[in-house]
Amino acid sequence: MSRALIVRRAGPGLTLQDRGRPGYMGFGLSPGGAADRLALAEGAALLGQDDGLAALEMAGMGGEFEADSDMRIALTGAPMRAAIDGTRVAWHASHALPAGARLTIGGAEAGSYGYLHVGGGFGGDARLGSRSVHVASGLGQAVESEARLEIGEETAPAEVNRLLPVAPRFEGGTVRVVPSLQTDFFDADQIERFETTGFTRDARGSRMGVRLDFDGEGFHSDAGLSVLSEVVVPGDIQITGDGAPFVLLGECQTTGGYPRIASVLPCDLPTVVQATPGTALRFRFVTLEEAVEAERRAAAHRNGLRSALTPLVRDPHNIRDLLAYQLISGATAGRELEET
Repeated sequence: MSRALIVRRAGPGLTLQDRGRPGYMGFGLSPGGAADRLALAEGAALLGQDDGLAALEMAGMGGEFEADSDMRIALTGAPMRAAIDGTRVAWHASHALPAGARLTIGGAEAGSYGYLHVGGGFGGDARLGSRSVHVASGLGQAVESEARLEIGEETAPAEVNRLLPVAPRFEGGTVRVVPSLQTDFFDADQIERFETTGFTRDARGSRMGVRLDFDGEGFHSDAGLSVLSEVVVPGDIQITGDGAPFVLLGECQTTGGYPRIASVLPCDLPTVVQATPGTALRFRFVTLEEAVEAERRAAAHRNGLRSALTPLVRDPHNIRDLLAYQLISGATAGRELEET
């Protein structure tokens, strides 16, 4: 029987996600995949495996999980309170999860989407080249309590207790954008006001997109609502009928008729994804050359994640089997004397 992680209690919005399904926009299917793609790369670095493997995406809250055999795990994305058999464990780190152990993951302490990775990746049937659940199109379904999640074979060295320093992206901030094909539909004063306005993420949002709140009158284009429906992509910022910006995410529709004032750089989209309701966001236009350089630096950062790993220093007070560790050469647990 293959290895598996048993879901004893599933939080809401628990789904398997990988890099999604690129190449199907022409058939009406957006790419989907993990809301925070950087978190996939971080988990892969912590476990020394490919970032195309599926992970468990947790929207705001995790659940309780049991290992049916010894396995390795990594926790990335929005930090959540996590414990193994009642002992708190670090986020943005890799850990051993022994057979029979219970992993409990609570609510997010910052950000929106957390990720649970396993050594070997989650298995199951792939559809159109991906194991990602695409809620909007009905491809797959959310993970429910008592589900048995199949795990693939390990191909990486069995290393654990690694920590990955992570740059802040869970508390909003400035997001870089480039002009869209319809930015010219907006007057210069509208574009300037968009760039100088402070926004907050609205409570309404999903894997399809998030609405932004702000003070003042709405944004409007010269074209009004007469724009012909055409292709849209994740990161596009549509101005809806009430004048509010709406940032499209991975499961967005593939065409739309609302005018787009800008498009978020892919490397900055995790900042929007991870923003919780009320989190402050601002947008800054950059040139195409600056955008290309930003994406190049982001790719170099992802490729260098493994070199940034550091040993995870555990608190001795939280190590139940401390005496089983040979901490100093020549020192033992003392059991040998009982056998002589």
